[in-house]
Amino acid sequence: MPPKAPAKGKGPAKRKLAEVFPPGEVLTDTAKKSWKLGAPVGQGGFGLLYLANDASVKQVGDDAPYVVKVEPSDNGPLFSELKFYMRAAKPDLISGWMKSRKLKYLGVPKYWGSGLHEKGGKRYRFMVMDRFGSDLQKKFEENGRRFPHKLVLQLGLILLDILEYIHEHEYVHADIKASNLLLSHNDPNQVYLVDYGLAYRYSPEGVQKEYKEDPKRCHDGTIEFTSIDAHKGVSPSRRADLEILAYCMIQWLCGRLPWEDKLQDPVYVRDSKVKCQENIGEFMKKCFTSENKPAEMVKFMEEVRRLGYNDKPAYEKLRTILQDGLKSVGAGANDKLDFSMTVNGAGPSDAKVSIAFLEVVQRAGQSARRAYDRGRDGRRASHNAVCIWKVPPGSWPVPAEGYLPTAVIVCNYRANLFGSAGSRW
Repeated sequence: MPPKAPAKGKGPAKRKLAEVFPPGEVLTDTAKKSWKLGAPVGQGGFGLLYLANDASVKQVGDDAPYVVKVEPSDNGPLFSELKFYMRAAKPDLISGWMKSRKLKYLGVPKYWGSGLHEKGGKRYRFMVMDRFGSDLQKKFEENGRRFPHKLVLQLGLILLDILEYIHEHEYVHADIKASNLLLSHNDPNQVYLVDYGLAYRYSPEGVQKEYKEDPKRCHDGTIEFTSIDAHKGVSPSRRADLEILAYCMIQWLCGRLPWEDKLQDPVYVRDSKVKCQENIGEFMKKCFTSENKPAEMVKFMEEVRRLGYNDKPAYEKLRTILQDGLKSVGAGANDKLDFSMTVNGAGPSDAKVSIAFLEVVQRAGQSARRAYDRGRDGRRASHNAVCIWKVPPGSWPVPAEGYLPTAVIVCNYRANLFGSAGSRW
């Protein structure tokens, strides 16, 4: 007998959210280790996140080092994540990789345990992970939807380390984005890639999956960043992860990808990305002014574009491209992460550059886009910074030397926040 056709007008059944457990609830994992829950601290996917600690502690406080993610057992996302964590994120695996690569840390969350828990006649699946801090999407929004050039290159290098590790362990992530990047709870200079609900085992037992377009799977992932392969319904690959990373880095630098005006139209987004890859130079012109176009990102995207579906990326070459970009702004990969935007968009260290060469916006009639600072080394500032100087009456334009900006406004000239009238000071 053929299966019944789904009722018209009804979508797929909604996944259930886990019920809230009271503080002190004890969960026992498959290794018979017990974990005590504290207060709920958030929601991830279709699960709830709780502070947690070893069950031997009397009370789970705000300083708890772990979180436990809990979902109804018949939900799928956590089960998919667990497969990745159990195969590729055990602490000894991560420690061995760090030692062999001489890394101070690796931004892959460690898997500490998992199991099933019954309460009130219902079954729940849970997983124990390290606790993290704020996600980078919040930082991005707080920063006026910009990250400093230096920081973006540092994040790119961190993510290359992460991606190489998970790729070498047969997986791809497929959903890299700022909201899936979390700062360490204890160290603000460490960033972790989380949420492996879309992670895909592209090479089980070393046998790579073949390229195959599936119309039923078109546009998987986060629409603004997902790869062209994903738009075509092709299973995720290593080159797709790097393409997604490139889109993220461009957005962090310029604030908005050209196709973000029509995200509700996935075909338009796909076609825009195809055009982008066909002419990376034209794509960069849509994102940046000629003064602040990051040359290393052009090289990075060209290198990724050359990859075949099953090709192994040249991770070291990609690192060198980003490291050269850091050198060009007088920075290093091991510098502290600084999210603050300054006049030239490269962090406070560059705010110390002399203002001996200044070209500023006219008091009226010009776009804020034209305001920039030019230091001793000739670097041009990002187009999104406008300085306000406190100068004596009649001293316009601002003299080249002798005055320091009293404030910096970070703005998006594409949104026309200032326009010709925006330079009333």
